[in-house]
Amino acid sequence: MNAPEQFKPSTLPDVQSEKDSRQIAIQKVGVRGIKYPVRIKSRDSTFPSVADIDMTVSLESSVKGTHMSRFIEVLEASNNTISYEWILDIGKKMIDTLEAESGWIKLNFPFFIEKKAPVSQVAGLLNYEVAYEIECTKKSKPKVFLEVVVPVTSLCPCSKNISEYGAHNQRSHITVKVELRNNNCHIEDFIKIAEESASCELWSILKRPDEKFVTEKAYDNPKFVEDLVRDVALELQKLVKKQTIGSFSVDSENFESIHNHSAFARIEQNPS
Repeated sequence: MNAPEQFKPSTLPDVQSEKDSRQIAIQKVGVRGIKYPVRIKSRDSTFPSVADIDMTVSLESSVKGTHMSRFIEVLEASNNTISYEWILDIGKKMIDTLEAESGWIKLNFPFFIEKKAPVSQVAGLLNYEVAYEIECTKKSKPKVFLEVVVPVTSLCPCSKNISEYGAHNQRSHITVKVELRNNNCHIEDFIKIAEESASCELWSILKRPDEKFVTEKAYDNPKFVEDLVRDVALELQKLVKKQTIGSFSVDSENFESIHNHSAFARIEQNPS
């Protein structure tokens, strides 16, 4: 059914493209909080998820507004299997379609790994929070970032050292953010680095033999919040040398069990 003549795009005014007399450029304008079904590419397979997406571009001082519907059109026209290659492609398409000099996209989504408990081998899914970001311009090479939040266990070395028996421990969140240089690393790689740097990793299902295992493993492997970020940084530096990643940051927040506050540490490195 054809639309009436008065509703056809060619007959309607394009207010966004009008000139703006205030002459103030806007660094970022676009859409936020898009809920969108996606498929996440892992090392060995893909699985369905739902992403929370922000898409913005720069706006010249002389232009009144951007075309908001075009962001969604770019998303709808893309292959929705999220990967390093995908975000490079959609970033370029966005700034081309919006006729912008620069643009930014960020996707947040849950990432699941099936893990078997260390003793009983009972399988269960554990979730991690993951984000991809891209900064792209028409004048330079785009930058792609990957961020992973990994929950782990940490046990206090000081508590263990001064106590006749026992030691306090806590659940910690290690946040790893890296600038990807190529597609040679996967989300699981950074999860593994964080988990192996902790007093002990987490599982979704633990039977009594598993609980004994993780309790004793953490006790034998105490870590301060400072230890966590340093041990992760050492592993990330190896990837920098291989030119797999560029700049990186690693945070650890320990949700203390004997205080009403958290312990926190961060390392940032920007190799030349």
